Amino acid sequence: MGLCLGKPASAESCDPFSSPSHKKKKEEATKKETEAEAGATVTEEKAPRPWASPFFPFYSPSPAHSLFAKRSPSAASQGGGSATSTPGRFFKRPFPPPSPAKHIRAVLARRLGSVKPNEAAIPADDREERRAASGLDKNFGFSKGFASKYEIGEEVGRGHFGYTCTAKVKKGESKGQQVAVKVIPKAKMTTAIATEDARREVKILRALTGHNNLVHFYDAYEDNDNVYIIMELCEGGELLDRILSRGGTYLENDAKAVMLQILNVVAFCHLQGVVHRDLKPENFLFTSKDENSQLKAIDFGLSDFVKPDERLNDIVGSAYYVAPEVLHRSYSTEADVWSIGVIAYILLCGSRPFWARTESGIFKAVLKADPSFTEPPWPSMSPEAKDFVKRLLSKDPRRRMTAAQALCHPWIRNYNDIKVPLDILVFRLIKSYLRSSSLRKAALRALSKTLTVDELFYLKRQFALLEPTKHGSINLENIKMALMKNVTDQMKELHVQDILVSLGALQYRRMDFDEFCAATLSVHQLEGLDRWEQHARCAYELFEKDGNRAIVIEELASELGLSPSVPVHVVLRDWIRHTDGKLSFLGFVKLLHGVSSRSAQSLAKAR
Repeated sequence: MGLCLGKPASAESCDPFSSPSHKKKKEEATKKETEAEAGATVTEEKAPRPWASPFFPFYSPSPAHSLFAKRSPSAASQGGGSATSTPGRFFKRPFPPPSPAKHIRAVLARRLGSVKPNEAAIPADDREERRAASGLDKNFGFSKGFASKYEIGEEVGRGHFGYTCTAKVKKGESKGQQVAVKVIPKAKMTTAIATEDARREVKILRALTGHNNLVHFYDAYEDNDNVYIIMELCEGGELLDRILSRGGTYLENDAKAVMLQILNVVAFCHLQGVVHRDLKPENFLFTSKDENSQLKAIDFGLSDFVKPDERLNDIVGSAYYVAPEVLHRSYSTEADVWSIGVIAYILLCGSRPFWARTESGIFKAVLKADPSFTEPPWPSMSPEAKDFVKRLLSKDPRRRMTAAQALCHPWIRNYNDIKVPLDILVFRLIKSYLRSSSLRKAALRALSKTLTVDELFYLKRQFALLEPTKHGSINLENIKMALMKNVTDQMKELHVQDILVSLGALQYRRMDFDEFCAATLSVHQLEGLDRWEQHARCAYELFEKDGNRAIVIEELASELGLSPSVPVHVVLRDWIRHTDGKLSFLGFVKLLHGVSSRSAQSLAKAR
């Protein structure tokens, strides 16, 4: 299956953080780290089940077990995680399994109940778990009679909290139809969090039903022993299988076809207020073996609902794909985009952007290391492809593209006449703009006039989705209609009204495209571009001509809404030129970002 590419390489030669001169030190350090963290790691002989790490069912296991293991049939792990794991670096040789990271154990224990270091994900003896879970309400209100309607087939994969089988419909109009069934044993639900996870997974699948690149959900059943989630059967195998069958890499055009489908479904999820939290090649299945078959996102067992301004703090996901802000315990939908960036990197060059022998080592690399774009085949790739991946893998989530923005990137936007989805980020930025001072609005308008054609492409598409009037303007009613047209019933109930309330100022006024650009441009994203200095200087020149004026510190503090308790002379003294009392370039740039009382107080303490 294209696993060995020439002469086998040693594990050290595949490690991007090692070199011959440090080989001995690396081996000693790795040994100490593994012993300290693991106590006892899983060896290939002692781990007959490659589908889950015995320490972290929600983390990808080592490539050691899966790269040379027999691949699961057809719909491996559909809806229940992967029956295999992340591809090895360069897909040449397996590596020792990673040791557990200590700080994850507590999270796992809370989610699944009491989990010992060497306990398997789904242990055989569950008497203690049954006793611990006896007080929990495990009645979900799902349909009964699973056994009378479905004939269960072979197991095709194991995942985070259950396993997946094929099944056949026994009666009714769909008699004979093959489906996939995710089975979640109630005996394993030993905590309130575990039962809530199962409830939420079904709720999310119901809420998201209808997108072409999302596995179709049919129904949920339960009996005394299990919860059964019925979904469409995808028989084309995992995206991981396709990567391996191609020898580890995709051509740019082929990678675009894959990324287009991934970005589309993730943008849809984010608009509905859902963050997946476990995006990886194993969680995308092809509907058939056909080379051009449709790709479907699966396994929403770790997914959650998130409001536009809300931050999550659970550390969940798969080690190689986890975003830096997840490790900092403060994240939102941007974490999914990071995972997409990792997938894009693997598709294009066949190796992981961040690699180490242990989970803790991977986390350190994610937080501190930069992915390499100098090793082959990157030098031969288009500049647009490299820029695309870099902007997905920005460590600062504020500078990272959204999924909808990524679809407007020059590398992918002209592929197959892409339809850009509505972006939830637009409403967050408009909300911030409407609450800004008149001075900051003037600064943003000056910056918007420096945007390039490429940067305006996304904004034009978003403005068009709001269906402006023939006079070219929008108000709150346009936004309401666009949201009702593009979101699911679940989203309408949960978030639409909150969004409309936050944008209430547009009920009494209209916004033309020029002001829309000023309101919805992302200063942080522009700041991450190589040409940011040019943008800022040009914008400042425009601001000097049209909006700059003499201003006193107290007036500026009032404009910014700073608390009287903030020492404004300390915080803002560098913002104003001493020669004429006008905003300095430094003050202009800071004004673009805005300032809060909290950030001002932090700055004052730093001084």
